[in-house]
Amino acid sequence: MTTALKRKIVESLSSILPIALIVVLLSVTFTPLDAGTFVLFLGGVVLLIVGTGFFTLGADTSMLVIGEKMGSSMTRSKKIWLIALLSFVIGIIVTVAEPDLQILAQQVPGVENYLLILTVAVGVGVFLTIAMLRIVFRIRLSILLIIFYLVAFVLSIFVSPSFWAVSFDAGGVTTGPMTVPFILSLGMGVASIRSDKKGQDDSFGLVALSSVGPIVATLVLGIVFKISDTAYEISEIIKIEETRGLFVEYLRGLYAYAGEVLIAIAPIVVFFVLFQLITRSFYKQQILRILFGFLYTFFGLVLFLTGANVGFLPIGLQIGQNLASLWRGALLVPVGMVVGYFVVAAEPAVHVLNKQVERMSAGAIGSKTMKHGLCIGVSAAIGLAMLRILTGISILWILVPGYAIALGLTFFTPPLYTGIAFDSGGVASGAMVSSFVLPMAIGACLALHGAESIMTLAFGCVAFVALAPLISIQVLGIRYKYKTKKIKRTFLKVEDKMLVYEVD
Repeated sequence: MTTALKRKIVESLSSILPIALIVVLLSVTFTPLDAGTFVLFLGGVVLLIVGTGFFTLGADTSMLVIGEKMGSSMTRSKKIWLIALLSFVIGIIVTVAEPDLQILAQQVPGVENYLLILTVAVGVGVFLTIAMLRIVFRIRLSILLIIFYLVAFVLSIFVSPSFWAVSFDAGGVTTGPMTVPFILSLGMGVASIRSDKKGQDDSFGLVALSSVGPIVATLVLGIVFKISDTAYEISEIIKIEETRGLFVEYLRGLYAYAGEVLIAIAPIVVFFVLFQLITRSFYKQQILRILFGFLYTFFGLVLFLTGANVGFLPIGLQIGQNLASLWRGALLVPVGMVVGYFVVAAEPAVHVLNKQVERMSAGAIGSKTMKHGLCIGVSAAIGLAMLRILTGISILWILVPGYAIALGLTFFTPPLYTGIAFDSGGVASGAMVSSFVLPMAIGACLALHGAESIMTLAFGCVAFVALAPLISIQVLGIRYKYKTKKIKRTFLKVEDKMLVYEVD
């Protein structure tokens, strides 16, 4: 474990260090920061690096193993009602436990936290069930995606414009560090017992459909309760003036997030225990390894969330305000794009997805290729989000054509890449976007338009981040498709020449 942990921490260092260097560069050039806030940020960087290392190792040895075994066992039973029931229950359990959703619910005014969380959880449960049954019945993913996104946009007509951004953001934050490893591995387990050629293609797509569920469910909530004219309340950012205050803030954060993560992991542990008692799928040594994996996951996620929310949130707000105050916000778009390129690499769930993709594609789609595709997509997304703050245009002017392009590309992209692309959208929009990019957008809105614009202009960043990889990864898939065809044509020409030479 020690060697593996060191390797994971080195990987997380290479992912998080670029973001830290960008913030340091901004703090000594365009956006000078309070000394206390900057020291708080440095502590957050350390916690993020260590936390990501522990989390990824824990996810590899616990949730991924359990999810894959559950997925294969459910499918082997060949009982449709059992697959549907378990998928629904698993979807609700892992979503209620998702820390990113807790963060979003606390920031949405006009709706009780528990009501929003329960609505989103039911949405994920229903759509995870649909996703699992899709694999069993071998239904094309793109058809379901087109149908359900059309439903989402039709529902948005009946919801207040101030609630649009929150609804589409819900789809992004739901698939975070707790949900993604478990749902991804469920898909791998279901597909692993399929003997047909399309089994590998269908192994992805569970996260994609699970991300649509919260959007539809939240829009329905907005229609039923007629939510409108919601105003965002700015919480006061605590300024650190002495070293004792620094430690107090981090101790408070560690205590608060330890409780949240414990609540998040407990249902999954209980579900694992019940599964083991019924199926006896794991040996004693495997059980011990999984339990240690849960401990690593718990410790890593507590450190990560504390570092992100205590260390990164206040600095994101200040940078956004300072950038918007310079030259009428001219630096917002280029700085946002640079931040977007590197921030996705710091998401813990992205590491899990990249490795699963490399594994399931037998190395044909490398983790570095996936990383670059995601980084380019998210860079464009944050640039668009900052441009929207400057111009004040409606979020639907970007989301409608964006999803039209993404869904149109599904007809030209290899099915494997379609599943990976739509899964990537949910994975890329995680805790770092919620705790650093969103506060940056809120700070920019405050400086340019005032607090009343936050619900309509600042919110939506997560939705853009969820949308961008859908296009960039599918474009990568089309490029891979034509590149493969070109290689095959070249090979056939060489083979023909060889045959002619042998005949002569």
